[in-house]
Amino acid sequence: MTDERRERIRENAKYLRNVRPVDPGEVAEYVEGRPHPAVVRRILREEAFSLGLVEREDGTFEPVSEEAVTPTFRGVESFPTEYARELEDLLVERFGANWQRDESGDRLRETIRKLKEDYFRNNPVEYDGLAALGYALYHLPDNYAVVQYVLHELAEKGLLGRKLRILDVGAGVGGPALGVHDYLPDEALVEYRAVEPSAAAEVFDRVVSATGRNFHTTLVRETAEGFDPGEGEEYDLILFANVLNELDDPEAVVGRYLEYLADDGALVAIEPADRETAIGLREVERALVDDAGVAGVYSPTLRLWPGERPTDRGWSFEVKPDLAVPHFQRRLDEAGGATGEFVNVDVQYSYAILRTDGERRVEFTGDPERSAKMAEMDRHVTRRIDLVAVKLSRSLAEGERNPVFKVSDGSESTDHFAVLTTETGLNRGLLEAEYGDLLSFEQVLVLWNDDENAYNLVVDEDTVVDRIPAPV
Repeated sequence: MTDERRERIRENAKYLRNVRPVDPGEVAEYVEGRPHPAVVRRILREEAFSLGLVEREDGTFEPVSEEAVTPTFRGVESFPTEYARELEDLLVERFGANWQRDESGDRLRETIRKLKEDYFRNNPVEYDGLAALGYALYHLPDNYAVVQYVLHELAEKGLLGRKLRILDVGAGVGGPALGVHDYLPDEALVEYRAVEPSAAAEVFDRVVSATGRNFHTTLVRETAEGFDPGEGEEYDLILFANVLNELDDPEAVVGRYLEYLADDGALVAIEPADRETAIGLREVERALVDDAGVAGVYSPTLRLWPGERPTDRGWSFEVKPDLAVPHFQRRLDEAGGATGEFVNVDVQYSYAILRTDGERRVEFTGDPERSAKMAEMDRHVTRRIDLVAVKLSRSLAEGERNPVFKVSDGSESTDHFAVLTTETGLNRGLLEAEYGDLLSFEQVLVLWNDDENAYNLVVDEDTVVDRIPAPV
């Protein structure tokens, strides 16, 4: 296909899109030499994003809607069968139909054990073919789920368009890509560029082959440090999922990629919930937001007081309902003794959404005449005060009578925990609030906790807790 003929196809598509659905057969009639409609369809698919066209089920094309994504998300219950089938086909091709048994099963289980140990000890991980398959077996489902929960925070405020350029840095085995695909409606138009240097890219290529016709994926075998998006390139969403902990200088890397973020775009960083990686994510966030000032926090760790910054340890994470056990995890676990060691259905993660346009999930600025600041909490010990804070945990007091929640206003140097000692109709907002919600506290009692070296904000029968809603 010559450049001239390709341009003629583009010109005709541009004209027809304003009149009626673009039919490859009709376009072919207006092009010299009348190329086969299948050739025209292939060209239209290749040019779909630049033309703003989505392909319909009947094989014609129409303009992508300019409206934002309307959220229909209700959570993730399971990992889709079509993606699981692609992973199992890969395993069968490499190890045979009984991949979960005998030597191959033992090697996969030992690989997963080593991956878990390396992550626990914060050791560098090298992804050869076997490690990539082991990682996919254990983490593909939860990675798939997590990104959807995070994207939903942007979509709730109408900040996800139906035409998106996405850059996935350290794309791994494809869990985030699959999650993004399934979160968005079928009529969304996506140009998805994935950067992944390791053997995980082979798994990525396979599982992403099951995505829809309007999800256009390009895989680049390059490191996060070495990849150059190109002068003038802009992305609506830049994603770092479970990769910051593997970078030598994550602050510098993420800072460089912020330069390629569209003015109204979002950079999303996700890490596992364990202490080291979650704190590491907050360190990156603070370096970019508080030190360099090149971005602001959209969610969840809002800075509520101008000129203040958090310097506490920064460990917080979200917990969502468990997934159903994927068939491939059950097979691997049962062949290894059915101990549950190789089943991973937990959805727990730490995340940061950064923007450069000042947009925040909830707009609020602290007023010293109306509420206390956590940076000055030592002045208020044993007193009742009013304050505003973001809820940053589920209850941390499992099995105990009084629920405990980490809270923050973005000014603290010491951890603060809201402790519910007496539940009433006026303070139930603390229990009902979601992770990342902004809460107002009236008449909360401040105490110092020597055991935790933290402040306890005691919520009792005299305390009122209300959720401050995000504007619609």
